[in-house]
Amino acid sequence: MRTKRTIFLCAFAAFSLGGAALGVGCSGDNSSASGSANTGGNSSGTSQGGGGNGQGGSGNGGEGGDITFFDAGPGDGGLTEDSACVSQSSEATLVKKPVDIIIVIDNSGSMSEEIIGVQNNINQNFAQIIENSGLDYRVIMISTHGSASNGQSVCIEAPLSGIPAGGCMPPPAKPVNNPGKFYHYSTEIGSHNSLCKILQTFNVADPNGGAPTGWQEWLRPDSFKTFIELTDDGVGACTVGNVSFDDNDNVNDGTTSAAKFDTALLALSPDNFGTAEARNYRFYSIVAMKYNDPATKPWEPSDPVTTGTCPTASGPGTGYQALSNLTGGLKFPLCDTTSYDVVFKAIADGVVAGAQVACEFGIPDPPEGTTVDLNSVVVDYKPGDMSPNKQFKQVADAAACAAESFYIDKNANQIILCPDTCGVVKNDAAAKIAVLFACDPGGAN
Repeated sequence: MRTKRTIFLCAFAAFSLGGAALGVGCSGDNSSASGSANTGGNSSGTSQGGGGNGQGGSGNGGEGGDITFFDAGPGDGGLTEDSACVSQSSEATLVKKPVDIIIVIDNSGSMSEEIIGVQNNINQNFAQIIENSGLDYRVIMISTHGSASNGQSVCIEAPLSGIPAGGCMPPPAKPVNNPGKFYHYSTEIGSHNSLCKILQTFNVADPNGGAPTGWQEWLRPDSFKTFIELTDDGVGACTVGNVSFDDNDNVNDGTTSAAKFDTALLALSPDNFGTAEARNYRFYSIVAMKYNDPATKPWEPSDPVTTGTCPTASGPGTGYQALSNLTGGLKFPLCDTTSYDVVFKAIADGVVAGAQVACEFGIPDPPEGTTVDLNSVVVDYKPGDMSPNKQFKQVADAAACAAESFYIDKNANQIILCPDTCGVVKNDAAAKIAVLFACDPGGAN
């Protein structure tokens, strides 16, 4: 799925060469600009300034759409819309990250109905919604493969998995992966040990031979990770390394367990899960917490952890709730399996809406007959909440990254936002990004 953001290309009104000021298509005080884009990705723009005019070049856009200009505003870089006499408009094609969805299901004896609810809804009310969105996704199941009615195990059929429709009655001896879309790591998840099993199986061979180095093999390094936990109990006394996890069905211990797991997961693979300053994962909880009002309404990440339970529950899962709050995931009561269609639709919609924009994008084409002075590039960020614009400064490379900065990969012809900057922009769905730069007529960098 592609998200389109307006990029405003700015050329200096003049530049100095050997002491002489040379204009770039300038002969007026006022300028106006307009642009249009055609479906298929090509976009173009023109500008007029008093008695002179400049014809813009062209750039590759996304799926087309109206192009709008906005005042980039003043900034430390000194490049603004008003300082330009040649304006070129091009759409930024910022691509949303792929999403890897890790579903962890409790296989304890009380989970048969819930597992059947998952099997009945995971294709139509979850995977199909994400599929229809155009988002690049894959599902990784961590739970025992088999029959829900006989052994509280999980069997997923096509179109998501490689098992044909009806092929789980009875289930085959082993799960059948659907490469690129669905993978099943078969291991028993107990009533209380989900968090430990996530960590322990990450780099341990899949018993069925599908992933010799653990389920990490199925993760994509450029993807955003989404966990979905289903259990009717809390985080129990399990230990990984020297770290124990136990929420004791209360708020304080639940919050502590969530923080411990977050620290352990980030340390396990920063490349996959990010850092405490810029997490690259979200955790959804379908647990034994009490119903909201109305009952099918999810609990938001801003809603406090609760010790209330739904009718058929064992424990409220305070540790899972706290982990959802920490990472921005929704929370749902597990007990009413007849509402799982609503639950899985809500999660699917959340996955689609929350898919984050990648923090690198191409350098747009300059006006025809010129080249971009890469040393002059400034990235102007217009927040969606209408607060004042910020101009991000260019640094030499990734090693020089700091707050509110970016660097240019000249080999890939890409602007790359530094991690702190990326964390700000990717979570602002209404943000606009402008690239401001000076042009060198006929020159080369």
